[in-house]
Amino acid sequence: MNSQENVTAISCFILAGFPEAHKFRFLIFSVLLSLYIITLMTNILIILTVKSDPILNTPMYFFLMHLAYLEVCYMSVIIPKLLETLLVDSEVISFLECAIQMFLFLFFGVAECFLLAAMAFDRYVAICHPLRYMTIMSRSTCWKMVTGSYIFGSIVGLIHTTVTFQLPFCGVVINHFFCEIQPLLGLVCNDTFINEVQVIGVAMLAIMLPFFLIILSYTGIIITLTGMSSLGSRHKAFSTCTSHLIVVILFYGTAGSMYLKPKSCYSPSVDKLLSFSYTIATPLLNPIIYSLKNKEIQGALKKLRRKMVLLQIKRW
Repeated sequence: MNSQENVTAISCFILAGFPEAHKFRFLIFSVLLSLYIITLMTNILIILTVKSDPILNTPMYFFLMHLAYLEVCYMSVIIPKLLETLLVDSEVISFLECAIQMFLFLFFGVAECFLLAAMAFDRYVAICHPLRYMTIMSRSTCWKMVTGSYIFGSIVGLIHTTVTFQLPFCGVVINHFFCEIQPLLGLVCNDTFINEVQVIGVAMLAIMLPFFLIILSYTGIIITLTGMSSLGSRHKAFSTCTSHLIVVILFYGTAGSMYLKPKSCYSPSVDKLLSFSYTIATPLLNPIIYSLKNKEIQGALKKLRRKMVLLQIKRW
């Protein structure tokens, strides 16, 4: 059978998921569904809070709102299909559905990488150039940064998805719980060295470039902080960055360890755990991290809660 026949013969794939935990699938389904609902609710709450309070009408919270939106989309690409697989015990995913899932996953994931870089630049301007902050970080500039993040995400998603799904596949069982590049390359008939180089090359652009921009931003912030005479001023200035730094470490640490390595280093059990962390754990933790020590978010949440209570009282 030649390569073209292999491509046309495959109309669907089988997601292996977590076969070792199959007997606990209903328990896993319940836990995963609960986590998904909690994550959706917390991220949507962040979006509603930022939208409803004029005090939060600043670049920092504008970016935070888009981060919450990306987290909702990011999870919703993966989790519903995984829940369906666990509930009905059907691991089949169509060829087209698999391609769409890969594209959307990469689109939202890469967009988040560049959005985190934009958030780092926002903190750099706020701390290092406070008098020019609103001039530099104008509404149009913020929208350009967000739009640029989505454009980069769509380009990377299109490149990887188009190239990957034009390859000849000799197997249908994907040893993963969703359509990710490395497990799919393991099913390709031909030598995938060029494709692995392409994956790492694009990952260097999509992951390391924004990460380098984040490092530059925080280098400037640290230099500015060391020049401050008051310890209280340093602490107050850097406290606005801690939440962002924690999110960056969580997201880049797991995503980088997954994509910046050749296929020969792919370990299904380890990489499933890594993928689980940045598709489920990170979106759940982000709103908690940002709202836990943020007095403005906490105050806005209290206002929103009071508005909701007043609306309920008026209805009664």
